[in-house]
Amino acid sequence: MTAPQSPRPNQPSVAEPLDASTVPVSVPVYTNNPKELLGVYVKGMAMGAADIVPGVSGGTIALIAGIYERLINALGSIGPNLWQIFRQDGGIKGLAAVWRQVDATFLLCLILGIATSFATLAGIIKYLLDNQPLLIWSFFFGLVIATVFILLSEIKRWNIGRVALFAAGIIAAVVISSLPLLAATPSLPYLFFAGAIAICAMILPGVSGSFILLLLGAYDTVLEAVHTLNFTVLLTVMAGMATGLLLFTRALKWLLARYYQATLALLTGFIAGSLVKVWP
Repeated sequence: MTAPQSPRPNQPSVAEPLDASTVPVSVPVYTNNPKELLGVYVKGMAMGAADIVPGVSGGTIALIAGIYERLINALGSIGPNLWQIFRQDGGIKGLAAVWRQVDATFLLCLILGIATSFATLAGIIKYLLDNQPLLIWSFFFGLVIATVFILLSEIKRWNIGRVALFAAGIIAAVVISSLPLLAATPSLPYLFFAGAIAICAMILPGVSGSFILLLLGAYDTVLEAVHTLNFTVLLTVMAGMATGLLLFTRALKWLLARYYQATLALLTGFIAGSLVKVWP
């Protein structure tokens, strides 16, 4: 089995990076043809299905599908500089430049796939978790194991630092999975904080955003808000998610651009550590 090859970012470094040899010299070009976009949509559905299950990470699915770095690059491109890009041309040309900068066609197809999964598969997955939990958890456990081996094969040169990062990722995931659940009724500021933390977990492979909401005692509140259309709660959580997404993805994009192999070792450790939670 060979690892899926996702495009790597091309960002210049002001200092000599630890992984200079792994940073490419060309900017990735995406054709965005209908076949490619359909594949992105299907991968979004797979990510959505994974995020429904507490303990399973959509970020893991993104890594398996080979779109993780493209996702981080697209999200990390969202920021104040977009206004400057728009002003250079203005009007339709400016909007088109911003659209290309954030890889919006890719993001739109991915979000539509995730939303489709939430709308159509949530009930099915909940039924299977209630009636066939062993089969579901066994499937995800095997998927995670396969992912770990694939990603380990992508790390070309192991050294003490990367081994330490891999071990740190395992320990962090195990500790997070072992934390006791909070039972307090969450306030709106707390829900904002929970949303920011949960979205960071959703982006990290091996750490489930749904499980983080469970740990923080906000999962039931958010789930009830979805069912009852409590927009006060939903908008608060979404605002927290947007804040966490903008801050965290920019940091992760920077790490992947300059220390790709080291960051991959840490992320692989996260995924390996999540096996404790996914064990059927």
